[in-house]
Amino acid sequence: MRKLSFTVSLFLLFPAAQVFAQLAPLTVEKIMRDPKWMGTSPSNYRWSADSKFLYFNWNPKNLEKSEVYRWDVNKQKYELSTDSIAQLDQVPNYVYNDNRSLALYERDGDLFLVDVKKKGTKRLTQTIERENLIGFLNTQQIAYVRNENIYSLDLTSLETKQLSNFVRGNAPSKGPTLSPQDEWLKKDQEQLFDVFKEKDKPERNRTSKALKPIYIGDAMLAGLSINPDGKFINYRLIHMARGNRNTIVPDFITRSGYVEDLNMRTKVGNSQARYASYVYQLDQDTVLELNASTIPGIKDLPAYLSDYPERLTQLKKENKDRPINWGMLTWSPSGKYGVITAKSQDNKDFWILKVDPTDASLSLIDRQHDEAWISGPGIGREVRWIDGNTFYFQSEATGYSHLYTYDLSNGQKKQLTQGKWEVQSVQLSNDKKTFYISGNKDHPGITHFYSLNTDGSNFTQITSAKGGNEVTLSPDERWLAINHSTSNKPWELYIQANKPKADAKQVTESTSEEFNSYAWREPEMVKFQNRHGDDVYARVYTAKNPHPNKPAVVFVHGAGYLQNVHYWWSQYFREFMFNNMLADNGYTVIDVDYTASSGYGRNHRTGIYRHMGGKDLTDQVDAVDYLVKNYNINPNHVGIYGGSYGGFITLMALFTEADRFQSGAALRSVTDWAHYNHGYTSNILNTPIEDPIAFKRSSPIYFADGLKGNLLMLHGMVDVNVQFQDIVRLNQRLIELGKDNWDLAVYPVEDHGFVTPSSWTDEYKRIFKLFENTLKK
Repeated sequence: MRKLSFTVSLFLLFPAAQVFAQLAPLTVEKIMRDPKWMGTSPSNYRWSADSKFLYFNWNPKNLEKSEVYRWDVNKQKYELSTDSIAQLDQVPNYVYNDNRSLALYERDGDLFLVDVKKKGTKRLTQTIERENLIGFLNTQQIAYVRNENIYSLDLTSLETKQLSNFVRGNAPSKGPTLSPQDEWLKKDQEQLFDVFKEKDKPERNRTSKALKPIYIGDAMLAGLSINPDGKFINYRLIHMARGNRNTIVPDFITRSGYVEDLNMRTKVGNSQARYASYVYQLDQDTVLELNASTIPGIKDLPAYLSDYPERLTQLKKENKDRPINWGMLTWSPSGKYGVITAKSQDNKDFWILKVDPTDASLSLIDRQHDEAWISGPGIGREVRWIDGNTFYFQSEATGYSHLYTYDLSNGQKKQLTQGKWEVQSVQLSNDKKTFYISGNKDHPGITHFYSLNTDGSNFTQITSAKGGNEVTLSPDERWLAINHSTSNKPWELYIQANKPKADAKQVTESTSEEFNSYAWREPEMVKFQNRHGDDVYARVYTAKNPHPNKPAVVFVHGAGYLQNVHYWWSQYFREFMFNNMLADNGYTVIDVDYTASSGYGRNHRTGIYRHMGGKDLTDQVDAVDYLVKNYNINPNHVGIYGGSYGGFITLMALFTEADRFQSGAALRSVTDWAHYNHGYTSNILNTPIEDPIAFKRSSPIYFADGLKGNLLMLHGMVDVNVQFQDIVRLNQRLIELGKDNWDLAVYPVEDHGFVTPSSWTDEYKRIFKLFENTLKK
């Protein structure tokens, strides 16, 4: 444990403001350096198989790279280790048989068998090919995948058997149909010569039937599973979309000295892959396709089509099934039940379906529908089994992601958690009697670790420290490795016994003396109601010595669905430090978890459906009104900045709320959603062809004529996410509109997430200069 330095101990003697006054003030050059100046937090926690050691990566010596450390549970101390020791020692991803006497695991593409009672390990395969483990079969066999086919291995006889014969390409042609004359000649030859009779005799020593090839064409084979009886195989074929055009990102700063083009993604609205799912009946050597047409609601049309009556009429007439993406069929441990998931490609429905493998028929277990889009923590995944009859899953049926079980023996669905909070992750205990849950029950910005009996009783909080608690449970479930942080202190490792509110011991101390020498603010956590009556949470960085103009700055986090108003260390740590610096220089800064931010349930998340730049933007305006009322800021001296989605909001603010924001800095911002990717954009805005109204009212480029204030745009030229073309198009639009008071700074070597400290420094020097020149004069 590092001792407190004299500089840090000054805080014990003097008020924080006095200490800060004796230290060099924050500058952009200081806070935008290589982050190692702050100290490097531990990461990548993994337990040893026997739960005696915890391995983690850490860099307390400020080396070029982090090293591997090992915490000894018995000695209660850590020591330097190596990655090779950690890999050999760490717990594998075990798959157990029914009575947990045997365990299988995969390592480096080979399979190993563990006798749990005798604590012996036997290597089962050692091949150049990779074996991917499926698990135990009920017949004391194991199943695995090699070269896209399923094999079984009898643990008693050690006989290996190939169970499937998937073949790439199409079935060979049978040749042209013979004319009657040629058919007569062929039969005459076969009857006349004995050599043909010999060739047609069956093989005498053949002991098993050859596997019939299953030709998959040029499709991608995925989701292979086999039921525990070894009778049915499920697989899906993904037929990739054809005819799509990829975007090109030019890279100007290259070793060769030539511009090199990067072949990148498609744009929203391009053709999607086609999915098909099948059951292969081994006994019958027969393949059956799951029929999506039998899924309830498969023909339902989305509500937004009411804005396009002619198209709605045409689609009703066509009466087509919506395309879906199949999940993997998971089998109950007994092999009695098979359950598969499916999601509509418009992402408005998610189904859990029971599969009868004898005829591939489907019956509905659960349907989650949202006229916006299906999402939320833990939602949209394959189900997981508790026992031979019961599985568990998560759903937003109540408006928040909660935990449910379903018993197939009686058709009973049971909700285990409830309330206006989210279950963020779930882990089933070794004895399958307890769930371990991470969730934000106390506050949207506080996570804790809980236990819950699988029948829904005895919900118990285990962690107690306020802030972020990311838990890695030891294999024997006796210890918690907690990655903990607060809003103004980065992540550190704590160890706690797996008991309710037991003491958590801090193991690491990572921050540097230089970082500790500044009294980083703990932002004020506030809540206000927006104009729609919804609660909105925000962080406020107060200026103890406000500038006479009483300026304010709004920081807008990225990703849209991300959460940044919380009691743990922000992934926007540079912006956290910059906000401190702004507050030191007389600004009041507010950081809002605007509509669509995660952690607040379905309605908050989907509040921007078909209108990005709607509620998410007015939340920023309402936040300014909150500052005017409660912090006495001047509404005529307000700036705004953010990156990615935050850059998009900044543009919309300057273009559509020009009287409320005097200046703004838009970093790597989306300017036209029709040019972004499909996976993210289509959920929120559908596609440009299907829903042009949504795209036109959500894209800043259509509102550029509203610019009045001072706009600074900053963008990496090798951005493969929000591509440089996006900002160039807006640049041209501003030129054609004859707009003044805007600038574009480009960064030739930067992708979407900047890496080079000089680039970070340059862009934030420009942002600070913008605010100094526009909000204080």
